[in-house]
Amino acid sequence: MTYVITQPCTESKDGSCVEVCPVDCIQTKDGADQYYIDPAECIDCGACVEMCPVEAIFTDDEVPEQWSKFTAINAEFFAG
Repeated sequence: MTYVITQPCTESKDGSCVEVCPVDCIQTKDGADQYYIDPAECIDCGACVEMCPVEAIFTDDEVPEQWSKFTAINAEFFAG
């Protein structure tokens, strides 16, 4: 299972999820408007989901349809 960070993060970019991640798999770049979860590093603990103040994190199979493009956006961030 992979977690995906979606649209509400682009409006907040709070960072609470980064602080609780036990494996430091949540990343961003300078100038990026959101955080991304590295699917190769994530241990599926769900700690980030509980801490997200804007409810932007979902498992890849539960991403709401209106934010489905964020699954590809997250994958592209780690592809290159």
